[in-house]
Amino acid sequence: MSSIRAVSAAGAGGLLVAALALTGGPAQAAEPGPSPGAAAAGAYKERTDTLPPERLTAGQQRLLAEKSAAAQGAAQEQAAARTASGGAGAAAILSSGAVQQSQINSYYCGPATLVITQSARDEVGNRSQTQAGSELRTNSSGTAWYGINANVPNPTGYPIPDVLNYRLPGAGYVPKALPYTPTATDKANFRDHIVHNTSGDYAIAGNAWEVVGGPHLVGHPNREIFHWVSIDGHSDDGARTVQYRDPVGGVPTSVISWAGSVPRTATISSDTITTIMGGRGYVW
Repeated sequence: MSSIRAVSAAGAGGLLVAALALTGGPAQAAEPGPSPGAAAAGAYKERTDTLPPERLTAGQQRLLAEKSAAAQGAAQEQAAARTASGGAGAAAILSSGAVQQSQINSYYCGPATLVITQSARDEVGNRSQTQAGSELRTNSSGTAWYGINANVPNPTGYPIPDVLNYRLPGAGYVPKALPYTPTATDKANFRDHIVHNTSGDYAIAGNAWEVVGGPHLVGHPNREIFHWVSIDGHSDDGARTVQYRDPVGGVPTSVISWAGSVPRTATISSDTITTIMGGRGYVW
């Protein structure tokens, strides 16, 4: 789940460092700088992160490049369609239709997010989080972003994409690491990626790292929290807004004290959620 930051390297949001070398490096001079709050949050993450650099396999690197190129095309097609229609009216949310599940304990946001994300493809709800947790090797520290070999054939060290690809053959899920302070390019890429996945009837599994004073998911307290959510939709105005399913929604307050303020489904600025995922990333 969303657990308050632990010193452990494998916290509940799937704690793993995102190497800048894998995410395009620092911002270009032409890009606008981050807001003071985002910059401070990113600096804190970089200062306190204890996890080693990630390593993508050759196959993951190739798939990431192929999907990124396809995502640009999908986003351009949607933009052209909105322009052709005159772009009138409020932006509509386009969704792949994931089925929300509330996590079954305080550290099972990863298994819950996995079954929610899987359901976007086939709209089957109520899959076993216990089975998902076993495949992900989730423990009381949570579900790792990277560094744990999933209990599936040919693991790569990224449990969420490995289990999604095992359960959905041909889905081609791949991890996308983000720098501690995501740039304008990172945010634009994320918008393209959610358009791509929604167009293909898939959701994205996002690994949030919320810090004190930084942006938070809807209803989350101003604490340091690591958390997985399933992002299953976006607005048709270039994905300026995204829709996500939060597994804390519906959890009894006896399990997570602040769960009562968390909706099962929420919308948030795509730029904001990209900032929240800084230092970790997303699986798309």
